[in-house]
This record gives sequence, C-alpha cells and structure tokens, in this order.
Amino acid sequence: MKVLLNDGLEKEGLKLFQEAGIETDTKKRDLAALIAEIGQFDALVVRSATKVTREVLEAGAKGKLKIVGRAGVGFDNIDAAAASELGIVVKIAPYGSTNAVAELAIDLMLCISRNTAQAHNSLKNGVWIKKKLEGTELAYKTLGLLGCGRIGQKVAQIARRGFEMEVIGYDIKPCPESGIKFMSKEEVLAKADYISVHTGGKDAVIGEKEFALMKPTAYVINTSRGSNIDSQALYKALKEGRIAGAAIDVYKEEPKNEGDSFTDKLRELSNIVMSSHLGASTVEAQRETSTEIARVVSGYLLGGDFTNAVNAGESIEVEEKAVHTLFIHHRDVPGVFANIDKVLADNDINIRANYSRQIGNSGYAISVYVLHKKVDHKALEVLKKIDNVCDVKV
Repeated sequence: MKVLLNDGLEKEGLKLFQEAGIETDTKKRDLAALIAEIGQFDALVVRSATKVTREVLEAGAKGKLKIVGRAGVGFDNIDAAAASELGIVVKIAPYGSTNAVAELAIDLMLCISRNTAQAHNSLKNGVWIKKKLEGTELAYKTLGLLGCGRIGQKVAQIARRGFEMEVIGYDIKPCPESGIKFMSKEEVLAKADYISVHTGGKDAVIGEKEFALMKPTAYVINTSRGSNIDSQALYKALKEGRIAGAAIDVYKEEPKNEGDSFTDKLRELSNIVMSSHLGASTVEAQRETSTEIARVVSGYLLGGDFTNAVNAGESIEVEEKAVHTLFIHHRDVPGVFANIDKVLADNDINIRANYSRQIGNSGYAISVYVLHKKVDHKALEVLKKIDNVCDVKV
C-alpha cells in the first residue's frame, strides 16, 4: 500500500502510516504531475493547498486510488461528487482542530471586546491610547451560537466555565445534552451579545435580514467559513454602526500563497479584528490532525473502516434504511461465504454488510450479516444445510 501526502504531514502521522506498513511519499506534485502519477497510489492525503479535481480522481480511479483524505475539517478542495461516481471514498479529520478553533473563537471575542489589537497597533506605532479603547467584558453576557456541533459545543463549554456566560444556540439538529439552550435562529440573533458562527458549508447564514435582528451592541465572530457571512452586509452593518463590531478569521476570497496581498475592504474599518485563517494553526492541532487522518485512511485501506467518510455513511444507521440481522456460526474455511451469499441472492436478499470474527481458537467464526430483507423460514433451513455451517439464527 502507498499513500501520497501531497501537502506534507507531521511526523506523528507519518509514523502511524509506517507502523501500519503503508509506504508514504511526501513529494509535492503540481496538477499535471498529480494527474500523471496518482494511479500509482492507493490513497491521496491533502490539506487545503492541493485541489483534487475530477481529472485527478479519474486518473486515480484508472489506477489504484481508493481513498482521498483531507487533513482537516473542510473538503471544498475535493470534488466529492466525482469521487462518489468513481467509487473513491473521501474522508476528513474533523476532531484534531476542535480545541484550536474553539480557543480562537474565544480569543477573538476577547480581542474585539477589549480592543487589544488596536492597543497593540497604536503602541507599535509609538502612540499611547487608553481612554478611547475602553472595552466590555465577556462575563455574564449571552453568547449565541449558530451551529452547535463539536466546535460550537467546545466554545460553549469554555464560555460557561470560564466566563459564566449564558449560552444559547441554533442548530438543525439540536443536542440538548450539550447544555446549550436551543431556540430559533431569530431568537438567538435578537438576544445574543456575541454571535459565533460554526455552521460550515458554503451558504450564508448571516446577511442583511440577520444583521437587522441583532442588538446594536452585538459582536459577530466567524471562525467557520468565509461564505457563511454575507461580506457586503457585514461591511455595511459595521460601517453604519448597526452592530458594535466583528472578529473574523475566514474570508470568501483568501490569498493563495504566503505573503500575497490581502485586499478585502473589511480592513478599512476600525470596529473589526481580523486574523489570517488561523483556526487550526496550532502545533497541537496539526499534530492531532495528522494522526487522525493517518488512522482513518489506514483503517479504510487495511480494514474497510468508513469512520470520518463524508461521501459514505460511517455506519449502517446513517443510511436510515430498515435492516435485518442474520447470525451464522460456521467453520472458518474457504467457500462458506460464497455458499451463504448464493442462498441469499437466490432469495432476492441484498447483503448490506458482513462482519465476521473468529471465535475462540477452534477454527470457527461468527458472521453477522446485515440485510435489506428479512430471511424467511424456508431460506433459513437452506442456510442451515450448507457444508461447514453449524447454526443460523435471526
């Protein structure tokens, strides 16, 4: 097995691949070279720099490519639809950066509240400013979360424990056990002193209508996706003083390379704090993300594990289709599965999954079939008569 790490990977991730017996290649390929050579690899792992286009995937599908991994949360740089058409699994590593992004969201709240960035800049320019930079505290304020997944919940935890903030939130899939008080999006926008966006995706969740619902003293924080906030509406709301301020880490259009110019017009405003997409940029997050993507890619290549897949269900339950289980105790010898599969096929029963493990040290196994149709009594009796099958149960 060989994996191409086209955007590199931390040594901890490399070590896990090597321990799994998977060969790694960290040589950077441009698009042309990637298309020419990707068929040699079983897996491709990228960060945000490499664009995994349909052309790349088609070239890989003609060769050995089975999986594409994104060492991070977002996968906008991967044509997941094309990957699905070509039978290539796409996986992400969403958990490694959870703490880093959550901490940055809190950091940006503090910066915009206490004017620390403005104070830093004035002092660097040799000017002492204090009175004009009077701020406000986070303690006992109301934090509104748009998107309450793993990062939103971590932000809520820090806000409650560290600043005794009241945390309210909106999510299409509320999670009551998180301790967040869930309500409508409109209620969150109207009540919150701080609104932190953690929705992901490409759609704008805050625009003109949403800004009109906010308090004039409200602050908006975005560490999710640049497209989640309508940048024109944000600029207008800040310039007209309809909200108190904003702290932004992500932008709809971001420079491609280190050192490139940044021309976003938001930089003209004084009531904003901006950072350069630093959410996952910590030593710890990069290390954790590298090990996570190494684990999930190796797990698929060596054991068919779908954990963290974005274009295939991680589990049967995700597919939300009725399934039936069949338990078979049999000798662990060649030919048994083929005979079982034939009986099921003859009875028009689709096998959704098959999990099999040896039981004890006697040369026997237990196989659990997950099926889309219940096995009737007649088929059950035929299965029991298969050579090397000891018992069959439903």
